[in-house]
Amino acid sequence: MLKAVPVMGAKERKEFLDFPAHLYKNDSQYIRPLDKDVEEVFDPAKNKLFGSGECARFLFQDSSNTTVGRVAVFVNPKYKNEQPTGGIGFFDCTDSQETADFIFDHCKQWLLQRGMKAMDGSINFGERDKFWGVLTEGFTEPLYGMNYNAPYYSRLFENYGFKVYYNQLCYTRPVHAEVSRVFRVMHSKHARNPAISAEPLKKNKLQKFAADFTEVYNRAWASHGDGKVLEYKKTLKMFMSMRPVINEYISWFVYENEKPIAVWMNIPDMNQWFKYLNGKFGLLQKLKFLWIKQFRKNKKMVGIVFGVVPEWQRTGIDGYMIWEGTQHLRKHTDFETTELQWIGDFNPKMIKIAEALDTVVTRKLATYRYLFDAGAEFKRHPEL
Repeated sequence: MLKAVPVMGAKERKEFLDFPAHLYKNDSQYIRPLDKDVEEVFDPAKNKLFGSGECARFLFQDSSNTTVGRVAVFVNPKYKNEQPTGGIGFFDCTDSQETADFIFDHCKQWLLQRGMKAMDGSINFGERDKFWGVLTEGFTEPLYGMNYNAPYYSRLFENYGFKVYYNQLCYTRPVHAEVSRVFRVMHSKHARNPAISAEPLKKNKLQKFAADFTEVYNRAWASHGDGKVLEYKKTLKMFMSMRPVINEYISWFVYENEKPIAVWMNIPDMNQWFKYLNGKFGLLQKLKFLWIKQFRKNKKMVGIVFGVVPEWQRTGIDGYMIWEGTQHLRKHTDFETTELQWIGDFNPKMIKIAEALDTVVTRKLATYRYLFDAGAEFKRHPEL
């Protein structure tokens, strides 16, 4: 007999954090997320969604009180869909359809009591940039903040009745692979224009670059699909938090007469350092992190944002930026591969850019949706 145990005290919180590490103790590709990153999702003082939404965590135990699963279930009013849709996340489970069904049924009832008509999973009670999606292809070391799970998870979801709402595609290419001739031609063209310049992100100018990033992002993406307007203060806070791991050769801005028109943001994959910390980040682990960062070469970088303001789209300015940045990072860094943060299969524009970089899909995650009304029409995510 299975039972649901609410995560209330320190004992349950620790078990919630430790369970995946026990589940994947023999999986060499698993990297434990930092405990603090997970706990921040469920801290009302740090996650503002608690102001308008609701979230609960549960452990699932068998008759011997052994944990066989965990989940978070939540309602986020800012998560807009055709029908009221709740979320489940941080789902982990043994390879048992019976256990998975019990967990999904529990979440369904919790969400029904709050007026929901569907549930998406496995997603985050927060932004899409972390802990989002069920891994379905490419069971290799996850990027920092990315979900990792065993191959049987997709079977558990689909056997219950979940359907793919959209796929999340991760594209990879070797840093030293040949860059498209089109990009190099566009670089040559724009390099002859004295009004055009490119500048790498510098730690001593974070206020300037935060403002430039905010302008490009809002003009390129805010009105695009379900994009959100960024505030400068939030961007600056993000840049300041990234400062310890910023590499000054891998993020680039393009300007027309000093006005920002394009941005290509990359960061080192911090999991290449964090995988040695076993999820902890206390004082000793911070010292260890600094040592590892200094003496262990990080060979993977992650593309997180690529944007061009509307009037410069389809002009080849992206090729100028990519080739300008690539030449510098090849010369000044040890990175061997770059993996783009996931792109939804509903976004053909970004997929086209990724494919133009001669990338290949090396990792795929799925955002699943389950409609509570079996007779309701299932619709995939609308194309942007």
